[in-house]
Parts: sequence; structure tokens; C-alpha cells
Amino acid sequence: MFRFLLNPTRTPRAAFLLMLAALLVTLPIAARAEKKKKAQSAAAPAETGPRKFTFDPRKLVWPSPPNVARVKWLDYYAGSKIDYTTPAAAKAKASWMDRLAGGQSDQEKINPKTFPFQLIGPYGIAIDSKGYVYAADQRVGAIFIFNPETHDTDMIRNGFEAHFGWLNGLAIDDDDRLFVSDGKMHRVMVFSPRHEVEGQVTEGLADPVGIALDTTNRFLYVVDTQLDQVFVYDADTFKLLRKIGTGGKNHFLTTPGDFGAPQGVAVDTDGNVYVTDTLNNRVEIFDADGNFISTFGKAGDGPGTFARPKGIAVDSDGHIWVADEMQDRLQVFNREGQLLTFIGQGHGELPGQFKALVGVAVDKKNRVFTSEQYPGRVQMFQYVSETEAAAEKTKHEEELKKAAERRQKAASSPAAPAKADSAPAEKPTPTPPPPGP
Repeated sequence: MFRFLLNPTRTPRAAFLLMLAALLVTLPIAARAEKKKKAQSAAAPAETGPRKFTFDPRKLVWPSPPNVARVKWLDYYAGSKIDYTTPAAAKAKASWMDRLAGGQSDQEKINPKTFPFQLIGPYGIAIDSKGYVYAADQRVGAIFIFNPETHDTDMIRNGFEAHFGWLNGLAIDDDDRLFVSDGKMHRVMVFSPRHEVEGQVTEGLADPVGIALDTTNRFLYVVDTQLDQVFVYDADTFKLLRKIGTGGKNHFLTTPGDFGAPQGVAVDTDGNVYVTDTLNNRVEIFDADGNFISTFGKAGDGPGTFARPKGIAVDSDGHIWVADEMQDRLQVFNREGQLLTFIGQGHGELPGQFKALVGVAVDKKNRVFTSEQYPGRVQMFQYVSETEAAAEKTKHEEELKKAAERRQKAASSPAAPAKADSAPAEKPTPTPPPPGP
């Protein structure tokens, strides 16, 4: 059968016929494969924008209806915008010299000013007077600045506008000066409203993490996690004024007014100071002079308890928002430590869920921002104040009252009379008398 392979005179022709037959067989297969590939690409187009959900996340509220909503989900931010519209074929090809040398074309070269950086490990959050959101990303080594309305993103980058070691907390004063705590560099950097370095705070610091500003009393609070203390500086001269807590005890202290590896700090409108005592799973409250007031919280794995609380913020009604990293739960308390509501049920990446929740901040519009380490995102919620909630409750009660009155009126009204026939009934025709004889 295969003797022609041994015949030198027949080998070229036989080989040609064999190759032609193989080509004719493979062409239909290749055509079908290409057709199938095109059909699959048409059926499943590539992702071309922000992540889509199978539901409308803007309808998420806490607590659930029919209760009056006190927290509403608004949006999320994950980094710079990415242009998905430019096809690969439109990119300029590298010259033959670049290809020979292994170089890149102009469009393939990274421009650090326009490269679409994405959040990887955001931690501290702050909001300036224009409503822009600042997020310190520890793993990118930069501060992301988001426009909440347009999602446009700017950055303060390591090695360009500043030099960072390990970014932690952020705070912004009324003049839009930005304060940035850097644990590796043992300092708090101060930036002007134009994001230019204008000073630093270093006195006594070992591992600065959470920071907060009392713009009324002009205090800068810096939590030093390694030293188990909160340092209080003059916000204008950066002079160290006092310390809160006992240092040098290696996180073992549990006495009221002391800390075990504290992380976050916040200040309310009265100048009271709130600190997350992380290893002790509690929140401690001090007055503006640093005197201990009270504490609340205990270790646990359910709502109302803590398992490594970190970020903390205070809203316009004086409620205390605490970000719990291990439980991935954002909890809201009053001053007495009573749980009012919470967001987050289990670990996840859907809106209203968290993965390694570490940061929380509340702006003057009662917008609440959270940061998560693993999804690399900042979520935005709207807090409904007590005044707004009371007005909404009154409106809802009035609507229910009007609806009940309408039902009562409909039930008590008499039945409508039956309609008369359009034509009078015909009278029977009298039977004529029989004829006489």
C-alpha cells in the first residue's frame, strides 16, 4: 500500500497529492473553528467599562423596608479610568529597529502621568472642601484623589510629588491642607492645597497610623500603634502638646484610658476624641483635654461586638461609625455603645459587602466612605440624618393616613341606584271581544 514511498520516481507526485488531500480535509475544519470562534466572541463581548451587577445597587438601603432608610448605597471607586475602546489593531507598530532591539512602540510605553493606576490596598480616607475623596493606597504607594461625580482621578505619587514609605492615615483641615501619616518614615507629612510638601511632624513618633483634626481647637491627633499612645500636636506649629495613654507596655494594657495597638481616631463637633483600641476590641472616648470619659465594646463575632476594629468616624448626629476588619462589618453606635445599625453580612465584593474593611470617613454632606484592602476599592454611602429620617417618617405616615381615609370613604358610601331602562315597558294589547251572534 505504501510502496510508492520507496519509489524515487513516484515520491514527489505522491507527496504532492497527499499534501493536497490533507489540505482539503483541514480547510473545512479550520473554517468551522473560525466561525465558532466568531460566534463565541459575538455572544460574549469583552468587558468595556465598570463592573456591572445583576441588580440595581442604588436601591440598597439599611435597614430594609418598611423601615425608614438610614443608610443608602451610592457608588464605588477603584482607580483611574481605563480606555477600553481603542482596538489593538489601531495601535502603532514598533519600527523594525525597535522590534530587533526588543523595544516598545510609543503607544506601548508607559506614561506615568496618564497610566490608569488601580487601587490595590487603600487604607486612610479624607474629603476636602470641594468634596474630592482622598485614599492612601499602601501597596501602590500613592494617594488617589477621586471626583465623586465624574470618577476622574488624580494622584500624589511616590517618587514624583513626594516620597512615601508606608502610607496609613489621612486628614484634611478647613484650609485643604492634607496630613499624611507614614509608618515607615515615622512622620506625618503636610501638603498645601496645591499638593506641595510644606512641612512634617516627627517629634516622638514611631509608627503613626490613624490621624484626625480638631479644626476648632487646632489640635492634630496622631495614633502611634507601636507606642500604644495618641499624640496631640498643635495643628499650626506642629508642637507636641501632650500624649494620651501609657506607652512602653507592648500592647498588654487593658485599663480604661490605655491602649493595646490602637489604630483609628476621630473627633466630633464638641472636640471629643474617639479611638479604636484594636487589640482590646473596644472604642475609648476622651474630652478635648485628653481626659478619659467612657468606653464601649467587647470581643465577639456578631453585630454589636468587635474583632479588630480599625477605622472610626463620627457623623453630624454624633453617631460613631466603626470599621471592623475581621468581621468585615461597618457598625453604627451611639455614645452609650448601643448598636443602631450595621452594614455587611459576611465577606464579599458585592455592593454593601466588604473584604478587609479598614477605613471609614464621613464628610459634611453625611456621605460615608469606606476602604477595603483586598478588592481595592472605596465605597460611598449616604447617611440619612435624624432630621431627614423624621421628615420621611412623617411623610410616610401622612400617606398611610390618606390611603386609610380613602378606603373608609369608599366603604361607607351608599350603593349606586340601578339604572332605569332607556325605553318604557310596552303595555299588553287588549284582546278584542268575540263577535256577537
